[in-house]
Amino acid sequence: MSEKVLMKGNEAIAEAAILAGCRHYFGYPITPQTEVAAYMSKKMPKIGGTFLQAESEIAAINMVYGVASTGKRAMTSSSSPGIALKCEGISYLAGADLPALIVNVQRGGPGLGGIQPSQSDYFLATRGPGHGDFHVIVLAPSSVQEMADLTAKAFDLAEKYRMPAMLLADGTMGQMMEPVVLPEPKETQADHSWAVTGTKMEREHNIINSLYLQPAELEEKNLERFKRYETIEKEECLWEEFMMEDAKICIVSCGITARVSRNAIVEARKQGIKVGMIRPITLWPFPKKALFEAADQVNTFISVELNMGQMKEDIELAIRCKKPVELVSRVGGMIPSPEEVLAAIKAAAGKEE
Repeated sequence: MSEKVLMKGNEAIAEAAILAGCRHYFGYPITPQTEVAAYMSKKMPKIGGTFLQAESEIAAINMVYGVASTGKRAMTSSSSPGIALKCEGISYLAGADLPALIVNVQRGGPGLGGIQPSQSDYFLATRGPGHGDFHVIVLAPSSVQEMADLTAKAFDLAEKYRMPAMLLADGTMGQMMEPVVLPEPKETQADHSWAVTGTKMEREHNIINSLYLQPAELEEKNLERFKRYETIEKEECLWEEFMMEDAKICIVSCGITARVSRNAIVEARKQGIKVGMIRPITLWPFPKKALFEAADQVNTFISVELNMGQMKEDIELAIRCKKPVELVSRVGGMIPSPEEVLAAIKAAAGKEE
């Protein structure tokens, strides 16, 4: 087993991507993810890879499109405003059924907002970051270890289902340093028979395209894509349960707010309050089934987020509004304290008495 090394979250993403076989990185600097690009700029030339700081975020995502069409593992990273600029290209990747990794280390918004941590891109990521009917696989790490592990997993899932994947972190996760065991190096075993690699006149030409002018053909492509999405929702949904065995209050949170919530839950348990947490690891697909089943056990849900309540809507949809969903949130780069979350837990417990 590999030894633990102390790494910043952004650097763990970059190193894990390299170990997962990524040799092509295209990006543009923006806080708080710039360390991903900086790490790649130093490492890629030494291992025969490609690092290119594009002239814009729009150029970077289209370079990813080009490399992805050859079946090679490619990635880009940015923060919220930069991801918004990439959305057209992400839609093109989805429309052409191309695997790629997009890393979003979120900052506050809207607009330029601020460089402090946020989770306000939840809707952008989970509803399909771009025009048209599509999804990307969205993974939300809550530790530096998961920054590395989920980077590798994102590449694997993207290739397995031929679609983009997004690692959705917040600025705290990107800047935090923790011990991490890096994934073992691996070679991809995916089928790339669809890729544009040159035919040597030995096979039919592959065409990478997202333009379908015949309505019936475009409809067929969309229906096929959503059949894949159904499979992903059944087989690839990830979440973690914490102290949920006898819980009557369920916290739902991801990223840095899940870590804050865990501390509040431990303190609440010391005070005799039966509270637990379901932490979504995949934000799309969202753990609807786990939450729906929990709604038969608990009396109240509490969504803890760094936005104005975006995930709260998905919780309400998942549980079919069977139980109330309260919100604990901070925005603008502020992070709720364990005491704020504990106060909400106590308030919910008081309503049960």
